[in-house]
Amino acid sequence: MNFKKIYFDNAATTKVDEKVVKEMMPYFTDKYGNASSVHIAGTDAKIAIENSRKKIAGKINAKNSEIVFTSGGTEGNNFVLKGLWFYQIEKKTGKNHIITTKIEHDCILKTCKWLETQGCKITYLGVDSEGFVSIEDLENAITPKTFLVSIIHGNNEIGTIQDMEKIGQICKSSGVALHTDACQSFTKVPVDVKKMNLSFATLNAHKIHGPKGVGAVYISENLKEKIIPLLHGGGHEYGLRSGTENISGIAGFAKAVDLLDKKDIIKMQKLRNKLIDGLLKIEGVKLNGPKGESRLCNNVNVTFENTEGEAVGGYLESYGILTSTGSACRTHTKEPSHVLRAIGIPEKICDNSLRISISKYTTEDEVDYFLEKISGIIKKLRRFS
Repeated sequence: MNFKKIYFDNAATTKVDEKVVKEMMPYFTDKYGNASSVHIAGTDAKIAIENSRKKIAGKINAKNSEIVFTSGGTEGNNFVLKGLWFYQIEKKTGKNHIITTKIEHDCILKTCKWLETQGCKITYLGVDSEGFVSIEDLENAITPKTFLVSIIHGNNEIGTIQDMEKIGQICKSSGVALHTDACQSFTKVPVDVKKMNLSFATLNAHKIHGPKGVGAVYISENLKEKIIPLLHGGGHEYGLRSGTENISGIAGFAKAVDLLDKKDIIKMQKLRNKLIDGLLKIEGVKLNGPKGESRLCNNVNVTFENTEGEAVGGYLESYGILTSTGSACRTHTKEPSHVLRAIGIPEKICDNSLRISISKYTTEDEVDYFLEKISGIIKKLRRFS
């Protein structure tokens, strides 16, 4: 069995589905109008945006007008946190407190660190050994000055899926807005903004076989006036996100949402479980994050005893298998994973971890080949050490 390339880094990005590419192509060549133009070419572009908005809104039980298109997850997360903070300052509400977690994506944590320099108070909730937030800790952290709770839905490193319905109930009863970064979970886990009592949610396309450089933010209709835009200009996207819309990207995003179905999820769960079971048969391998339904269907993260994850990844790549030692946003840093540290893994062995993230294109043969190769790699590296 010989594979040219096995791509197991789908939490970083995914292959764009050929049907998505086909959907996008006319907006580069034939239907290339600007959606703000009043002529027929502009109207065609506007129709494409509104049809896409409807599909994405329907997927999360939102109103069409509650979807605002962005360039992706990082912009969306910055937009929500900073936009709400600017509103508190401008309106002098007296509220200055955000609650988040220690396992958020870097773009949330770095935004929070910046907000602290502006006078915002941030509470960083700890998590248990599987990455779950304590509902009791959340309740205790909320104060009269809290204006936002921001908790990631599906963690990008260890796959933990938070119980957003319970979290949403707490926020609703406390009268606090709730935001979730759903970039990894969207379409893989049901997201219902009404059931979860979400005020805001960040989505993107390139984690679900859509194009890079496009995403969306769900903004509850009654909160649109309580968020100040980061970008000012022509008043696009209900005046909340100025800038000429990425028509081809938006159309591709909506097509990607259409294409992923329950069969894909079941397939990924089966292959994820096979990977976990096979890895745990190797002596000195520990799973990071939960098992079962509380884990993203495409995520596996393990720590190897006495074996560096980077070395394992390097050997795997020599066999054509591409994996990751953590979040793609941290690949070029030497800092240990903040997520692994938050779940109690000692800093000195954080580097012994590997993330394997699969997709709807992953095959059982690829999983078998991976398990066959990694067993030998671990034995070889342990002999060297």
